Amino acid sequence: MNLSSLNLSDILNIIWILFLIQLFIPLIRQRLQEAKRYSFIRRLEEKHHSRVITMIHRQESISLLGIPISKYMDIEDSERVLRAIRFTPQKMPIDLIMHTPGGMVLAAEQIALALRRHKGKVTVYIPHYAMSGGTMVALAADKIVMDPDAVLGPVDPQLGSQNVGYYPAVSIIEALKKPNPNRDDNVLILGDISKKAIKQVHNLIHSLIGDKMSKQKAENVAKLLSEGKWTHDHPIVYERVRELGLNVTDKMSKDIYDLMELYPQPQHGRPSVEYIPIPYKSARDLPRKGLL
Repeated sequence: MNLSSLNLSDILNIIWILFLIQLFIPLIRQRLQEAKRYSFIRRLEEKHHSRVITMIHRQESISLLGIPISKYMDIEDSERVLRAIRFTPQKMPIDLIMHTPGGMVLAAEQIALALRRHKGKVTVYIPHYAMSGGTMVALAADKIVMDPDAVLGPVDPQLGSQNVGYYPAVSIIEALKKPNPNRDDNVLILGDISKKAIKQVHNLIHSLIGDKMSKQKAENVAKLLSEGKWTHDHPIVYERVRELGLNVTDKMSKDIYDLMELYPQPQHGRPSVEYIPIPYKSARDLPRKGLL
């Protein structure tokens, strides 16, 4: 059959079929990717004899001060993690793999407290970053495994809304110390809420780490992380986390990196970072011809 023998109806049918194929290809790819992840997670569980839970947020959108706007830790995440913990035998270890900019304090607190109550060993893996609420969850673990270049972040409360913006609670309190006769009641109320938020987060951190170090050390760490010494997006590197007295190691398993490859960032056009995925052992392994 040639194109000249096709009538308009046949052409429209072909276009419709091509449209349907184009529509379903992404869905099929997504299902195949999910199947690969589930299979990989199952192999990890068999290898570690543990429950493996992933909380990986892609397509992050973060403002200058690190406030997550989309793809962050929310109530749906806490519901799913709590359900996974509930399905796990009490003495079975839990391995939680996190990649998150943080999110809702309520969601992070629920997850942290549930992990804290779990009787089996809890290990949190951080291959890249776990900021804000992610750090709060990590504090609940018996052991933290970080990539040498991975980071945690402060957990000082941020108050406000998407419409007016978010501000550190400690900065609101500092601003209220300066005389201003034109302040309205809303600002004063926000200052009162800020004080309560800082105290609540401080007490939560202390309860999560209180039995992992001395009382004074736990107090110092809780104060450091909750009272706004740094900006909210300040990276707390591995060496600093170790200095805080937490049980942390940088011996990250290759399996964790392989699993992260199964959570690709959706591409919109050409990727901004590219490389040849070959693990060169030394400079001698590089192709010689054409090198400058």
